[in-house]
Amino acid sequence: MTIAAELPGATRRSSDLSKHSAEVFAEAEDPPVTVTRRDGEALVLMSQREAEGRARLLNFAEQLITVTLDDNGTLAERMSRAFPWMLALSLTDRESCAQDLVDAARASLSTDQPHLAIAELTSWKETAAAVAAGLGSADLERLDDDAAQTAERP
Repeated sequence: MTIAAELPGATRRSSDLSKHSAEVFAEAEDPPVTVTRRDGEALVLMSQREAEGRARLLNFAEQLITVTLDDNGTLAERMSRAFPWMLALSLTDRESCAQDLVDAARASLSTDQPHLAIAELTSWKETAAAVAAGLGSADLERLDDDAAQTAERP
């Protein structure tokens, strides 16, 4: 099975690209469009966002494979070496982060949805940056429901 056959989305003839280019381009903005040709191999037309998402997922998968090949330490320790920003997280959060990232990568790769892993990676990385900036250490003052006050509109 070819990669083009595995991609979701429409299949269009190359003549459609010249006759109805705006329509074909609009179709390719979300799922990729496979463009078949009589004189050559089929091509895939996709948005730059889609291509960059796939490239980021492959890069992330490469890092995870490298982590799994290392046998020194726990998953969280190995992941912290590959992703040093994880060191800003607590030990418990590092363990949760490591498992969440592996799970998200597996889901992304098995469903061909790069955004799942990239969103999880971004979320954890931003959380680590917030913790490193001291945003997670402030004591919060909770208001009782009875004491809650409504602010007036300006």
